Amino acid sequence: MANPSETTPARGVPEAVHRRRWAILTVLLFSLLVVVLDNSILNVAMKTIASPAPTGLGATQSELEWAINAYTLVFAGILFTAGLLGDRLGRKKVLLFGMVVFGIGSVLSAVAGSPGQLIAFRAVMGFGGAFVMPSTLAIIMNVFERDEQPKAIGIWAGAVGLAIAIGPITGGILLAHFWWGSVFLVNVPIVIAGLIAMVVLVPESKDPKPGRLDPLGVLLSVVGLVLLVYGIIKGGQLADFTDPEVYGTVGGGLLTLVLFVLHERRSEHPAIDVRYFRNPAFSAAVSSISLVFFALMGTTFFIVFYTQSVRGYTPLQSGMLLLPLAAAQMFFAPRARLMVEKFGAKAVCAVGMLLVAATTAGFLLLEKDTPIWVLEILFFTQGTAMAHIMPPATVSIMQSLPREKAGSGSAVNNTFRQIGGALGVAVLGSLLSTTYRDGISDKLAAVPGLPESARHAAGESIEATLGLAEKLGPAGKALVGPADDAFIHAMHVTVIGSTAVALLGALVVALFLPGKRAAAADAPGAERPGAEKTEAGAGR
Repeated sequence: MANPSETTPARGVPEAVHRRRWAILTVLLFSLLVVVLDNSILNVAMKTIASPAPTGLGATQSELEWAINAYTLVFAGILFTAGLLGDRLGRKKVLLFGMVVFGIGSVLSAVAGSPGQLIAFRAVMGFGGAFVMPSTLAIIMNVFERDEQPKAIGIWAGAVGLAIAIGPITGGILLAHFWWGSVFLVNVPIVIAGLIAMVVLVPESKDPKPGRLDPLGVLLSVVGLVLLVYGIIKGGQLADFTDPEVYGTVGGGLLTLVLFVLHERRSEHPAIDVRYFRNPAFSAAVSSISLVFFALMGTTFFIVFYTQSVRGYTPLQSGMLLLPLAAAQMFFAPRARLMVEKFGAKAVCAVGMLLVAATTAGFLLLEKDTPIWVLEILFFTQGTAMAHIMPPATVSIMQSLPREKAGSGSAVNNTFRQIGGALGVAVLGSLLSTTYRDGISDKLAAVPGLPESARHAAGESIEATLGLAEKLGPAGKALVGPADDAFIHAMHVTVIGSTAVALLGALVVALFLPGKRAAAADAPGAERPGAEKTEAGAGR
């Protein structure tokens, strides 16, 4: 049995790498941890950054959104290119480059002197993060044999739960003792430790036959994704998707992405081989990841405001409330492969999507005085659901492609996840903002002597309304109760949309993800898509 593995290096892992595979995985989790940790910390720090100097930067609601979405915009736009460069130049080189850029962006964000600077430096962090995320999964696929890949990816997904938990808690502790910039500066020691360990332990890998570069395809993908995500974010900011700037950029992005697909189908050296999407396991898994992150990111965006603005919890307490979600994900994600082995990826993912829909619908139970244990149960169930979606879906994506194309596959996985999350925040955030404004407008109109511009700004979010109420002093107390009521109503309307998207994801999985028997029947031909690609590449 040893001799065949030695004669098929494309499928085998060198013995020296195989012996230290778990140490390599541990090192890779540093890079994953720092990227996810940063976003979860920032969510907790939003209220502090919105405070006037010297406590914060005095950022407005729209500036806070851009501080979050500048990262997403650049991250999503560069991911395809980053995955391609990893396959071509070497995943270790690309990973190290991404970590260095991310660390530099973290330092610059920590010392930002204005909201505009923070937004720009967050974009630098997104650029670095785009080179980190595809490389981690691609390296995992190249240091683990096929039978151990589901377990490794389960641990990789479980680490996301760890970052979700420690991010807000760390952010709350830092904000209680240090200035707001500490939530970014905390990334630096993690980056330094990760870089040292990566240089020592992580092996280099690349596509042995990467073909020629596809500059036009790369340009089209970047321009299309940036325009699309920008338009979605702008629509959420304006709460108006009929604005010419919104539908113009969204339409331009969609048109550019259509041109990208047409170009890739005709290209002899495509940046992304669109033929991969003919594989049901690949396309259904990609779709399920996009839809679940659409539902979840849109939901978690408003939960911070529910716990802090409506319920009055501190940033640290809000972070602690996320522990059940993180604990469930950490516990179940590495074990999801056992459920897949027993019931198949289709059944496990479909039930997971239904659980996500049930938990998002469960947020309809939340009111101003709902016992907090109800939220904790919802978070735990949601984490359990995520743990049974992400690992099998990611395994389906990565094992549908040949090992040498792992960087491109990982880029597709992360790009669609990021696009789904951006869509969720923008679309559901727009729904939340529009519904909230409708609910509070009458109360704001009744405030005597309030200029139209101030009334419009105060109706943008519950934080803006509460900020106005604080400025008005005793006269503003009458706005607090209506603001809470308007927000909770808007939250309930938004979770209905989130639930519908999660149900759509369950339907996609049930219809298109191969069942257990089909997957078992296809197992001997698991390299078929790669074989086609290799033959095509040889013919070029």
